[in-house]
Order: sequence, then C-alpha cells, then structure tokens
Amino acid sequence: MISIAIHGGAGVINRASMSTENERAYRIDLERALDAGYAVLEKGGASLDAVVAAVRILEDSPLFNAGKGAVFNHAGINELDASIMDGATQKAGAVAGVRHVKNPIELARMVMEHSPHVLLSGEGAEEFALEQGVTLVPGSYFYTERRWKQLEDAQQAEKTQRVASAADEDIGFFSTVGAVARDRNGNLAAATSTGGMTNKRWGRIGDSPIIGAGTYADNATCAVSATGSGEYFMRAVVAHEICARVRLSGVTAAKAAHDVVHGTLKDIGGDGGVVVVDKGGAITLEFNTEGMFRGARDSGGRREVAIY
Repeated sequence: MISIAIHGGAGVINRASMSTENERAYRIDLERALDAGYAVLEKGGASLDAVVAAVRILEDSPLFNAGKGAVFNHAGINELDASIMDGATQKAGAVAGVRHVKNPIELARMVMEHSPHVLLSGEGAEEFALEQGVTLVPGSYFYTERRWKQLEDAQQAEKTQRVASAADEDIGFFSTVGAVARDRNGNLAAATSTGGMTNKRWGRIGDSPIIGAGTYADNATCAVSATGSGEYFMRAVVAHEICARVRLSGVTAAKAAHDVVHGTLKDIGGDGGVVVVDKGGAITLEFNTEGMFRGARDSGGRREVAIY
C-alpha cells in the first residue's frame, strides 16, 4: 500500500458563506498537492520526497497560511516555520522564524540531511540556507492583500479590546499545511509548514516546527502532521502522543488520533486536527473543528478532497 494524506488548515469553515468560486480554488490546490505527492509514490519514490512535493505546492499557493500565503506578525512581517521527519531513521529537521525562504519545508529537510542539528531559527537558519545554495526571496514575495487585511482587523480589535475573528470563510489564523505518506518500502514521513498566527509577537513559535508536537513519524507506528491552535498542540505533544498510544497500548492509529484530538487536546481547550498514516498505509483525517481542508489518496483506490 502506498498512501498520502494532506491538510491545509482546520478551523471555522462555514459552508453557507463559502462562495462556490473560493471553494473551487481551495479544492484545486488541494488536489494538485495531493496528486503531486502521490505521483512520487506511484513512481516508486520515497515518502520524504512525496511529502515535500505536496507541501511545496501548498506553500506556493496564496490560499494557505504557509509560504506565499503566510500571515503577518505584529510588525507586519511574515515569519515562517516548518519541519519534517523520516520514520525510517527517526531523523528530523526544522526551521523557525525565517523571513526570506520561499519554501521552508525544503530548508527543513536540508537541516535534517546536511546539518548536525534538528531546529534552526531566524537569521542563523537563513545563513545556513545561503550556505546550502538556497536563493532567498525579498519579504515582499509573501505579501497578499488578504493577509494584510487580517492583520489590520486583528490590530483594530486589539485596540478596542474585543476578540478578533476571521471572516466566515477565512481561517487564516489556523491554516497550517502538512502531509504524511507511506512509500512502497513501508517508510513513513511527515511534514508541516506554517506562517503561524496573525499578529503574533515576541518571536512566537508554534507547534509546526516542534518535533513531537506538530510533526512526528515512526515506521513502527504512524506519521502525523497537525494543524490548529499551536500552544495546545505543544502542551499535549499531540503528534508524538498519537504514535505513542499506538506503540504502547496497541490501539489503531485511527483510534489514537480520535481520542487525542477529541479528548486530550479538546479537554485543555485546543482546536484543530491531524492527518495520520499508519505503518500499513491506512489513512486517518481527524479534527474537532467545523472543518479541515484535507485530502487522501492511496493505491487501494481512495482519492478524496474535503473541506467540511
């Protein structure tokens, strides 16, 4: 069994207010990412290559909160985080707070494969990128009018001491992207990328670049990529918790994901979801919010993209 699952964020996604045009745009990019990753697997490629191929497309889309579509921090700057993990070797790489890297997921993989470290941040991560031959892009590359309006709304809400809320069909606060996959050799991989939270301050880092919180992969159990309210995913160590339950209690990855997302995470106030693929290639898409942009495809004939 070869299989891949992707996500593009979980949160309040109101079917009634989502325009047909916007829904179609989301579905097109989700399908492109899903099929790009699956094509790698179908040709006998590695799960690591598949998840990078899928996430890179979502990073290049202005619709999702990663890469091109990243949200702005309090200072009006885009700060990007990403991580990747190889289930076969337990190696991992991550970057946090980078401002000029077009595809952070590719740099995270370079950290894993070409450095002795797991997580690099800020200017140091970009210095490493230059040493690896990565061409940095100007901050203006990440500008989108939609995300700028979100920042303005959030800051206005702050001034009037009310809670900022996204438009009904705009989940920019929680639209992290990610992918998990199993290749023909039974190797699992997980990858996650994000722009973080709109109006974040003080160099805030969420769960996406934290191995065990937003990303985890182990060939003996499963691979997980998460999306949602990052502070809670870190506190519950969600990605690792799901794999640990499979390893230690023998439950299926599907049950572990359900119990963690609807129990452990929800109990402490966390919203969001996960995509999971287990060691046999079975896919689980679990979330406790109104919706999650997601997709799944496997060699058993399953191919789906969903939002609500």
